Amino acid sequence: MEEKQQQEIDFDKVYDYVEFPDKVSGRCDNCNSSYFKSPVKGGVFLRECRECSMKKSI
Repeated sequence: MEEKQQQEIDFDKVYDYVEFPDKVSGRCDNCNSSYFKSPVKGGVFLRECRECSMKKSI
């Protein structure tokens, strides 16, 4: 029996793309938006959803 629970998303946390790849490529896992802002901070490329602010380190 496969157990798949909806994971609680912490909007203050930056998720690592390697550990948490997109469920649908190029879409936010939380709200399914494809509209991102992508700042580079300290040599790390971040992708932040403009709709819900979920962040991933790419």
